[in-house]
Amino acid sequence: MSFSVTEPSNRTKWVAGTAVVLYAVITILPLMWIIATGFKSPADSISYPPKILFEPTLEGYVNVFTQRTRLNEEDLAALPAPETWYDEMVREQGQVITGASRYGERFMNSVIIGFGSTFLCMVLGTAAAYAFSRFRVPLKDDLLFFILSTRMMPPIAVAIPIFLMFRQLGLNDTHLGMILLYTAVNLSLSVWLLKGFIDEIPVEYEEAALIDGYTRFQAFYKVVLPQAATGIASTAIFCLIFAWNEYAFAVLLTSGTAQTAPPFIPTIIGVGGKDWPAVAAGATIFLVPVMVFTILLRKHLLRGITFGAVRK
Repeated sequence: MSFSVTEPSNRTKWVAGTAVVLYAVITILPLMWIIATGFKSPADSISYPPKILFEPTLEGYVNVFTQRTRLNEEDLAALPAPETWYDEMVREQGQVITGASRYGERFMNSVIIGFGSTFLCMVLGTAAAYAFSRFRVPLKDDLLFFILSTRMMPPIAVAIPIFLMFRQLGLNDTHLGMILLYTAVNLSLSVWLLKGFIDEIPVEYEEAALIDGYTRFQAFYKVVLPQAATGIASTAIFCLIFAWNEYAFAVLLTSGTAQTAPPFIPTIIGVGGKDWPAVAAGATIFLVPVMVFTILLRKHLLRGITFGAVRK
């Protein structure tokens, strides 16, 4: 019995291409609207009907990094001339800058916690996945199912017990506590994904290295890790995205020292009401690290998704 593979017709290709482009446009439209809102004035950001064509301004980006207060015309006239372009921009709105906002601190907290938990998750996940893939672990299937079962309920379902436990251990509102928590949540995902990648690496490579005099650790470090780099990179992207965007735990377990950007951005208040351009500017800046990280590893991500589709 033989099968023949036929080339898709031009019409089929056109329909498929149109569907992909349409899906991409629908998906990216909210993101583009957020980016555009960051360059609008407060009046343009709440105008109805919404403005597509507008005069761009950096007011939102200035506001997200500064704290301001409104003064009357007499007090403004008594002040010395503005020293910088952003001081002048704020003066035109009848305000003065009183200090820096806390957005920079919250952003750095996201960087420390997000990348810290991703690194720790990759180290522990790779070691555990290698052990499950290469060694005879007692009750291996049961242990793998137990690891997977930690993802069967939403993490917020255990938020109260975690809050009480963190309070007893002194981990509330700490970078270490959030890194450990995000690592624990992401570890099951990393173990299962990485085990699949390591299973696809022929064990004969390691056996040849052991025959050549390598130790087990040297064989793992010099043979397995380079082969598993694609899987590690793609898994790291998924773990970072979860830790970077996580909101519920960050709201419950942090309030000042270790608060990340997601719970802070919605609290940005302008003088006289919600400053939507500043909120959009903060969200746009918040997207940049994950976007850059994903773009740098995009080749590994595409290879990682299709890894193992064709087996020997």
